[in-house]
Amino acid sequence: MIVYHKTKQDFSSDVLTNAIENIISSQIHSKTGHNISARELRSFHNSLGYMDRVLNDPQIPEDAGISIEYHIPQTSKRVDFIITGKDDAHENVIIIELKQWESCQLTDRDGIVQTRLGGGMVDTSHPSYQAYSYAALLNGFNETIEEENIKLHPCAYLHNYDPDGIIDHSFYEFYNQKAPIFLKPDALKLREFIKKFIKKGDDSNIMFRIDNGKVRPTKSLSDALNSILKGNKEFLMIDDQKVVYETAKKIAIESSESNKNVIIIQGGAGTGKSVVAINLLVDLVKRGHLAQYVTKTSAPREVYFDKLSKDHKMLELKKLFVGSGSFINTPLNSFKTLLVDEAHRLTEKTSFLRRGDNQVKEIINSALCSIFFIDEDQRVHIEDYGEIKVIEEIALQLGANVHKMELESQFRCNGSDGYISWLDNTLQIRETANYEFNSKDFDYEFKIFDSPDELKDTIVKKNKKNNKARLVAGYCWDWVSDKNPELDDIKIDGFDFSMKWNLKTYGSTWIINPNSVNEVGCIHTCQGLEVDYIGVIIGDDLIVRDDQVLVQPLSRSKMDKSIFGYKKLLKENPQYAKSLVRSIIKNTYRTLMTRGMKGCYIYCTDHETNEYFKKALKH
Repeated sequence: MIVYHKTKQDFSSDVLTNAIENIISSQIHSKTGHNISARELRSFHNSLGYMDRVLNDPQIPEDAGISIEYHIPQTSKRVDFIITGKDDAHENVIIIELKQWESCQLTDRDGIVQTRLGGGMVDTSHPSYQAYSYAALLNGFNETIEEENIKLHPCAYLHNYDPDGIIDHSFYEFYNQKAPIFLKPDALKLREFIKKFIKKGDDSNIMFRIDNGKVRPTKSLSDALNSILKGNKEFLMIDDQKVVYETAKKIAIESSESNKNVIIIQGGAGTGKSVVAINLLVDLVKRGHLAQYVTKTSAPREVYFDKLSKDHKMLELKKLFVGSGSFINTPLNSFKTLLVDEAHRLTEKTSFLRRGDNQVKEIINSALCSIFFIDEDQRVHIEDYGEIKVIEEIALQLGANVHKMELESQFRCNGSDGYISWLDNTLQIRETANYEFNSKDFDYEFKIFDSPDELKDTIVKKNKKNNKARLVAGYCWDWVSDKNPELDDIKIDGFDFSMKWNLKTYGSTWIINPNSVNEVGCIHTCQGLEVDYIGVIIGDDLIVRDDQVLVQPLSRSKMDKSIFGYKKLLKENPQYAKSLVRSIIKNTYRTLMTRGMKGCYIYCTDHETNEYFKKALKH
């Protein structure tokens, strides 16, 4: 969406008459209904004044195009400043990310800096990363740009920022090369950068053509994505995965406005739901369909994005991986297919400020075909809303055809349905015939440790082979290191054991970062993902007394939002509240204890609980 578009000459007049910020504010309100704050108005006034001075050169054509606050279609991203025109060979678009920053701090996270925003220091994207990502999105999903060979040139301009060796640190060199950064003394350098590509004006409405271009994956993106997946054993489908994949693909391809479809694919832990979802995503994108992989939590999205983009830093792929709250204002049938992984984690409303109508309804409305991958036994949060009956009811209300499929073959836990049945019986989730663990029959390694230090040492040793062993725990310890990195979070009486929860350093890719083995993960950073060996610390929120598995919600950290509102619910409906929290806590440990493909090791902080698991083993 184009908010402001004029020639360089008219833009300069708007700045000279001190009207520019009011014109933009009025246009934004008219086109989006949003009001602009006083702080944003000052930002427009200041930054656009600097840009006017940079453009004040007779060699930059007066009829060059100027676009401000351009909204990239199908995203919430806005480009601060765009200049359009031509050189001797191409139509060119210069994308400029404007910042009023005066300083920032270095981090050890790819493309991330810390700067002062809103009164405090916050993590945010490096300006060069932002500009480059906008160009990558347009290059990857705008048919006009690809077919008409329009060239994009991203950069960043921080007009208040004195050089300090941080914003242009070598750690950010990749992004600074992709999108050059210009600081306070660099106005003339920015001017020369613009003159390099804008030698003639824009007499062909470049931005209007781009804005009206078809939004779909470009061939270059499709080819790159397909080549990455091809031959990758991690995404190889076998047995019923292939059957479900082919059936779902056929329905998705045939979906239309008069033939809307909802597919519900049910499968337990390790049946390959995510593998099918990623293969469907790649195949549909390859066909030029606008499709996205959707999850509530960021960990699965970030991990699969990382695995697919590998070392290519293909930022255009980011558009393919989105949160479940992304569809609040999405127009009807904007997408060909939405692939919703971990659908049991959907919430009724988007959690932040309780926004939106209903996530299931928003997703189905937004796509011609919605595919929900679900395991109702993995409900681990009081607000988890995704249930098969709920999805089915809403789909029928919206006039969509409903198809149900099931993935049954077990590929996690060494393909052992027996281990999972034993675990369900032992946690007293459901009674099964697997009363005792038999390592020979299950072909799965399960050990109980009497010391958390031994558990940690074993996981660290296992991880040395291929970086596929991690330590996780129930959320029974406060995350104090979030505010004070010098402190450890998890300390266990009677032992030297002292570790931190997973740091923000690795973000949602904690489970695959080689250095994160020295941190403890939780349900929020590992659900939907897997390793070879998982070590689980079972806290005092789950204990055993007289062979009865009990839960103690008050033993969970007050910082844990998974059962937030439990006390209020307990007053309103005691029986339902107790049943719900019992299910959440047991499902949490069931989920944690099924993250390991080859083995699970546990330590229970409660002695009687440790002994209970020992009794359940058959040696």
